[in-house]
Amino acid sequence: MTAPTSTPLRVAVLVGSTREGRFAPVVVKWLTGHLGQRDDLRADIVDLAETPLPTVLPAFGQEPPPGTAEALATVSPRLAAADAFVFVTPEYNHSFPAALKNAIDWHNTEWHGKPVAFVSYGGLSGGLRAVEQLRVVMAELNATTIRNTVSFHNAWGAFDESARVDDPAVDTAAKAMIDQLTWWAHALRDAKSVRPYAA
Repeated sequence: MTAPTSTPLRVAVLVGSTREGRFAPVVVKWLTGHLGQRDDLRADIVDLAETPLPTVLPAFGQEPPPGTAEALATVSPRLAAADAFVFVTPEYNHSFPAALKNAIDWHNTEWHGKPVAFVSYGGLSGGLRAVEQLRVVMAELNATTIRNTVSFHNAWGAFDESARVDDPAVDTAAKAMIDQLTWWAHALRDAKSVRPYAA
């Protein structure tokens, strides 16, 4: 049965940083402001600091540690229900946070045949090295990464107290990224309604 294109797309926003004093909430507030302007999108903020996952993955064929099912129940159904994802990530040591990699590794089919966009932040690099590594990881998990990104260079000085950015180019970049994410999300959702994704 074909999903009507009028049904809003479910976009899971993964907040990759779990550090104390993190800057992520400011970036997420800015992003959700843009997503909230779209009638065709419904955002679900999956904050890994508020929904921590186990850090010990079981060996193949082994039972997971106690409490794993309960921890996954706070995240996995939300990822499975999503039509698309936006990863909000800083750059740590030229890469992305361990908590984000952990969340990725605990899941598999939840990523299949879905688009992923990236909003990154950091110092001079703006988190772009984290994004480039995430593209390789998500390709292995049968996800489609969106070309356009939004990156905040020297992010701590880019926002005002209300999490607004006084740079029209940033809003233009955000719109282009969200437009691409929406196109791919519709295309892939429609395709999967006709035939299951072949991983």
